[in-house]
Amino acid sequence: MEGSYLRFYVVEGQRLHGTLLWEWLLRTANTMGIRGGSAFHAMAGFGRHHRLHQDRFFELAGNLIVEVEFIVTDDEKTKLLDLIAAEKVRLFYAEIPARFGVLNPDRDDPPMQESRS
Repeated sequence: MEGSYLRFYVVEGQRLHGTLLWEWLLRTANTMGIRGGSAFHAMAGFGRHHRLHQDRFFELAGNLIVEVEFIVTDDEKTKLLDLIAAEKVRLFYAEIPARFGVLNPDRDDPPMQESRS
């Protein structure tokens, strides 16, 4: 299948409707029927202010980034991005074209569209 790899960069303590934003993204995508998603806690990094943050005990909690990623169809991408925009969440993301599929699928896997070669 053809689609996109979406990666969102979320400040770990950022919230939406009282829920951590990374968790809200995963739950929302799951509810939408997106096949899967993952969240990863960063060890270190910097953003637009060029301040380096590291995962150390003296670092203030909530300053590091959580990367939330999905591999989605074009339709799923549009719906997810539109929903985030409607929530007026300021959120940096990356989108990369992706080709994906399942080797040896079982009956519980969603049907796959034929990929273009």
